[in-house]
Amino acid sequence: MASTTPSITLHFFIFFFSCILLIFSSIISSTIPITLPTAQTFKEAPKFYNSPSCATIIHHHNDTCSDIAVHVALTLDVAYLRGSMAAILSVLQHSSCPENIIFHFVSAASKPSSATVLNHTLTTSFPYLKFQIYSFNDGAVAGLISTSIRSALDCPLNYARSYLANLLPLCVTKIVYLDSDLVLVDDIAKLAATPLGSDTVLAAPEYCTANFSAYFTPSFWSNPSLSATFAGRRPCYFNTGVMVIDLRLWRAGDYTMRIQEWMELQKRMRIYELGSLPPFLLVFAGRIVPVDHRWNQHGLGGDNFRGLCRDLHPGPVSLLHWSGKGKPWARLDANRPCVLDALWAPYDLLQTPFALEA
Repeated sequence: MASTTPSITLHFFIFFFSCILLIFSSIISSTIPITLPTAQTFKEAPKFYNSPSCATIIHHHNDTCSDIAVHVALTLDVAYLRGSMAAILSVLQHSSCPENIIFHFVSAASKPSSATVLNHTLTTSFPYLKFQIYSFNDGAVAGLISTSIRSALDCPLNYARSYLANLLPLCVTKIVYLDSDLVLVDDIAKLAATPLGSDTVLAAPEYCTANFSAYFTPSFWSNPSLSATFAGRRPCYFNTGVMVIDLRLWRAGDYTMRIQEWMELQKRMRIYELGSLPPFLLVFAGRIVPVDHRWNQHGLGGDNFRGLCRDLHPGPVSLLHWSGKGKPWARLDANRPCVLDALWAPYDLLQTPFALEA
């Protein structure tokens, strides 16, 4: 299926769909509340086919190692499954070569029953999806996690992105990592093709106007040996929810251990407040390839405290990211959607009593 390029029709779509959502919400709220079942059921997604210009992956006993494929990694858990399913659908729908995408999902080892549910859900909704699920030792990582400003950030699975190089097969040498609270509206192959060069480990959306010092405590900056960490660098905040990673260089540099060492120091003295992000900044800030901001229209979930509605940032859009406290599926269920949640809703595969079959 050919990729779609965002255009000025995006704003018309926002207006039109938000009107539909508001009408629907008012009807439902005036009758009966929506109560979702504990076990979520998802619709089957359509199958998407490669365009004629796509290279063909020669099927071996292990397609996971294809160097033609675009390799995509996401974490999977029951709490964020609805977001993950929408993200998967958006990736496939806007790809020119959807059959050449291989997904690598990471789930918590402490919840083996959840892994079974997740595998069943994926195979039912995406029967033709190429994927593997990897078990992440979240229990071992839990002991390294310090409390942050928001409890959701303290989930061990949030730290799985630091361990991808250890979890995935050695034959997987480049990966696109995506958070579960986003959707793509452009071809992921363009993002995956971000040139990293011969010595750069990762690419990510970088924001040099952000107050970088705010990501670390006064104790960090007042310690000469710690603050010297960024000497010789021009460190900027970058978003770890959208990354392109060279796994060969990551493994060669043992960057998992470097990140873990900062987490161990954080347990002894508090040097940051914001979950899994600061260790990435300590290791990589000022040493990444910046990704065009079109690949991370971020902050749509609002801030980490109130989750208020936000507008799009100026410029083109290839990826919409509901980073922050508010999530579109929760606001839709509560009949209090933000306007931009209308852009997430078409990718929602959740089967509800009110779902309309095509």
